Amino acid sequence: MKLILTRHGETVENSKRIIQGHLPGKLSEKGIDQAKKLADRLKTDQIDFIYSSDLARAADTAKEIAKHHKVPIKFTKELRERNLGEFEGKTKKELNLLEDKEWPDPENGETSEELYKRAEKFVHKLLHKHKNNTVLCVAHNGINRAITAVITNKKTRDIECFSNTSITVFEIDEEKNHKIHLFNCTKHT
Repeated sequence: MKLILTRHGETVENSKRIIQGHLPGKLSEKGIDQAKKLADRLKTDQIDFIYSSDLARAADTAKEIAKHHKVPIKFTKELRERNLGEFEGKTKKELNLLEDKEWPDPENGETSEELYKRAEKFVHKLLHKHKNNTVLCVAHNGINRAITAVITNKKTRDIECFSNTSITVFEIDEEKNHKIHLFNCTKHT
């Protein structure tokens, strides 16, 4: 299976350094432009299925990409960003969270381990359902890092952050003969 992972375009909240988690997020002007450039970059790629987080920022990005492909989008909670509980709606500065450090688990949100397990379950579902297809997933930094950790057999904290509308391409199979063809590419933006 060929798996293409991308992250939504920049949001108004991203530009203000606001933690979104399960908040919907609204694409900024720059984010809308990024989504259009991403769609243009992917328009000649064969895509058999599109899965997207149901949160607005990812859904709006997926809809832009889908304009070039005659396949439906499956909006799913499985690709949502990590539920960051009490951190959501606040800035990293307000919470004294550093960019390059692993954040603590929120008290009333999703733990890092729960996010990893959700990603693992989703990857196995994709492999079972789409083993001979090309699947595009439009999601978020945290879940994309967790999916990448599952595929590469690493810890999520060891995976670099995904840039807005970056493209990562994997070839994966049930025997775990995984290959990375492209990682966090933003040449199109």
